[in-house]
Amino acid sequence: MTATYVCFDIGGTTVKHALVSDDGIISQQDAFKTIDDADYLLQHLVTTVQQYQATQKVAGIGVSTPGIVRRDGFLLTGGANHDFDGYPLAEKLADACQLPVAVENDGNAAAIAERWLGSAVDCNDYLMVVLGTGVGAGIVINGEIYRGAHGMAGEFGWNVIHDIDLTRELESFSLNQHAATVAGLVDRYNASRHQVDATVPDETSAKTILAAALNHEPIAEKAVQDFIQDITIMLLNLFSTFDPERILIGGGISNNPTFIRLLQQSLDTYISRHESLNRIRDIALGQVQPAKLRNDAGLIGAAYQIKQQLKVLKGV
Repeated sequence: MTATYVCFDIGGTTVKHALVSDDGIISQQDAFKTIDDADYLLQHLVTTVQQYQATQKVAGIGVSTPGIVRRDGFLLTGGANHDFDGYPLAEKLADACQLPVAVENDGNAAAIAERWLGSAVDCNDYLMVVLGTGVGAGIVINGEIYRGAHGMAGEFGWNVIHDIDLTRELESFSLNQHAATVAGLVDRYNASRHQVDATVPDETSAKTILAAALNHEPIAEKAVQDFIQDITIMLLNLFSTFDPERILIGGGISNNPTFIRLLQQSLDTYISRHESLNRIRDIALGQVQPAKLRNDAGLIGAAYQIKQQLKVLKGV
C-alpha cells in the first residue's frame, strides 16, 4: 500500500495544500491566505492536516516554504513571512500533529521535484529559478541540492543588479524587487500607473500586464521590458557562475507562452552581444526552459522530502 502525505507550499500570498501520494500524484488541492503571523499559520497548518486525517491515513507532512531552512526544519528566516524568522516549524508541526515532518526551502523543493518527476529527470547539474512574490531558487550540483554553509545557497533574489543609491534600502536594487513576478512586474506596473492616476485600481494579473504590453500600452510595455531585461541579466550571470546544463523557470508566469517567448528572444539578443558567452553558446552553454511541474513543484518537492525522510527513519 502506497503512503500518502499532507503537503504544504507556503507562498507570500497563499498557502497551497494537498494530499500527495508516494508516486507524486496530487489530490484534494486547496489553499488559504498567507498572513505574516506564525501562530496563525501554524494553527491553519494543523487544522488542515486534521481535516485530511478525517478521511485519509496520513504517513507524514511535507512543507515547502520561503526562507533559510536548516536540515532539521528550523527556519533561520521565513522569507516574506517575517514572523517565521527563527522558528522551529518542523518541531512545532510534528508535536501538534504527532506525525513526521520535513520542511524544505521552496526553491530547493521545486528543484527536487523537477529531478523526481519533471524537466530534470536526466540532469545532474541544473538550476531552478522560481518567479513569484520574490525570486526563489534551487541549485543542484552532481545530482544533490547545494545548500551552502548555513542553508542560504540559492538566494538569487538578494543579488543587487542596479546602480546603487545608499540613501535608500539596498534591496530596492535587488532581483527580488526587479525580476520577481509580483515585486518586479506587478507592483512596479501599479506604482507607475498610480503616478499618472492615483485612483486607478491595482492590477494583480501578470498575464493581463503582458497582454497590455503586446497591445502597446506604454506603461505596460516599459514594465514588461524592464522585467524581462532583469531576468535576462540574472540568467546570464547564472550561466557564467554555475555552468548549468539547464536553468528551469518556475512559478505561475512560466505557464505563460508569451512570457517564455519574450524571455527567450531577450536571452538570445543579450547572449549575442556578450562576446564570451556568444563564442561558446553552441558548444558549452546550457538551455533555459520552463519547469514541467510549474505551480505543483512545491507540493511535489515537499512530498519527496518527507518520503525520503521516512525511508531513512525506516532504514530503507
